[in-house]
Formats: sequence, C-alpha cells, structure tokens
Amino acid sequence: MIIRTAELTVGELAARSGVAVSALHFYETKGLISSRRTAGNQRRYRRDALRRVAFVKASQNLGIPLAEIAAALASLPQERTPTKADWTRLSATWRERLSSRIEQLERLRDNLDGCIGCGCLSLRTCRLSNPGDELGRNGPGPRRLLESPAARP
Repeated sequence: MIIRTAELTVGELAARSGVAVSALHFYETKGLISSRRTAGNQRRYRRDALRRVAFVKASQNLGIPLAEIAAALASLPQERTPTKADWTRLSATWRERLSSRIEQLERLRDNLDGCIGCGCLSLRTCRLSNPGDELGRNGPGPRRLLESPAARP
C-alpha cells in the first residue's frame, strides 16, 4: 500500500502501523495520538502519527506502562511534527532505564543455565558460586540476574 497524502485515514494508519483500528481509537482516547475530523466526521491523522504509534508499540513491548508512554509523548510538540531533536530529548529521559534493562536481559540470556543466586542450590555450580546461599544476604530473588556484577560484594 502506497500512501501519498499528507493525512491518513484510520484504515491507512492501521494498515501502515500494523495496529488494529480499535487500538488506534483506544490510543486516541488515552491522548497518545490525535486526529482531526472532516466535514463528514471521519478521522484524519497527520503522518507523524505513524511514528507515535510505532513508539507506543515499541515501548509497550519493553513493558513500559501506557501512562508513562503518554507522559513521554505529551512532552512532544502537538502543533507541529516532532523533529529529530524532539525525539532525542524524549529518548534521553529513558536512556539510562533502557540501558539497565538491556543489561538485565543480557544477564538473563547469558546466565540462566548457571547459578543465578536464587537460593535453590540445585545446580553443581551453585555450591561454588553461591555456597550456603551467601547471595541471599543481599536480598530475595535471583541476585545474579537482578544485580549488576559491579554492585555485588
């Protein structure tokens, strides 16, 4: 589907973004995207709504709550298409959080088959890596997955 207009219908936005029309309506009620109404009461979205919808989808996939996504999008200008500088400013607010999340995911990927410091002591490596559940003193849960190596004693 090639779209050559400055504005998109809800069907065009749904087709291009991969998001159901009902979800777009929901996003609109939550203030994540906006539209104008034609004389025939049909929704029309500016093309930058595609980027906003992509941002919402990607953020949701990372587990970021809609309220936080809405707050981030509210920091973007509504009266014009956001620029690269606008998106850079927005991403800076989440950069540290996302970097931390990436580190956690890498630890999970790289260490799940070994001792994760959960206290089960069921793997042979646990007796060497976490003798007597020493990591349990640092708090509950899988300590090796939750803490960065630099944070461990």
